[in-house]
Amino acid sequence: MESKLMKNKNKLKVGLAQISPIWLNKKKTLKKVKSYIKEAANKKCKLIVFGEGLLPGYPFWLSITDGARFESKIQKEIHAHYIQASICIEEGDLDGICSLAKSKRIAIYLGIIERAKNRGGHSLYCSLVYINTKGKIKSVHRKLRPTYEERLTWSPGDGNGLSVHSLKPFSVGGLNCWENWMPLPRAALYAQGENLHVAVWPGSKRNTEDITRYIAKESRSFVISVSSLMHIKDFPENMPHIDAILKASPIVLADGGSCIARPNGEWLLEPQTRKEQLFVETLDFNEVLEERQNFDPSGHYSRPDVTQLIINKKRQSILKVKK
Repeated sequence: MESKLMKNKNKLKVGLAQISPIWLNKKKTLKKVKSYIKEAANKKCKLIVFGEGLLPGYPFWLSITDGARFESKIQKEIHAHYIQASICIEEGDLDGICSLAKSKRIAIYLGIIERAKNRGGHSLYCSLVYINTKGKIKSVHRKLRPTYEERLTWSPGDGNGLSVHSLKPFSVGGLNCWENWMPLPRAALYAQGENLHVAVWPGSKRNTEDITRYIAKESRSFVISVSSLMHIKDFPENMPHIDAILKASPIVLADGGSCIARPNGEWLLEPQTRKEQLFVETLDFNEVLEERQNFDPSGHYSRPDVTQLIINKKRQSILKVKK
């Protein structure tokens, strides 16, 4: 019979922060994120996850203000505002979050809009940042393929951040939104030993309720989906062209849908909607081992002599400096 110590080693308490941003306000959203990290730590969580692009917010204006209109002064001015509100890791925008992760000994997956220095500092990337319990940024995964209108404001990323990380007994990896529908990036994480998959979303149960259980069944892993919230009241008054945005906006833009599926595909936490709160659940690693008995996609149920996957983890940049 397993000892109590061994059972505790197999457990991981996680927090799903289903919240709205202080939209396009970097300073205030950072403050809100920190408050939820502290709450999760106080509840003994060892991992907290935030939604896609939460810091400083998802580009909701694109689909409601004719975002594809070329040379539109409205779109240019909103985009410029978005760039200035976005996160530059090299300039220390996440230093406070890292310090908090270290002091609270909690790992963090945080969705950000990244203003990347190594790509000139003016284009934006939808990035998923993993910070470990020592406060170190261990990966910055830039979304490989922005979806539909997202391509009007976000740039395509690369494979540099397609990594998994050790967290107690688990190996955790993550993808942004519709990347979770891409078979090969999923397979790249599975092959690195992933058994806790994090999927982050801008918000909506319609996105999370099918794919979360599907990935769990395919990978025989725990799958955490975390979505943000957004209500028409969350748009700030000082936003450029706010009148045009409010005129075309639905009342609810993102209703959440955060959830957790077990390795057998059953719900541990069913999709939660329209609730701004920290959802806390405990994962049992033994469930992963049990489900790998009959199916392991990168182990006994793979045929590397027939099919193999190549991953390019090189960070892409237009500039190579030779000294």
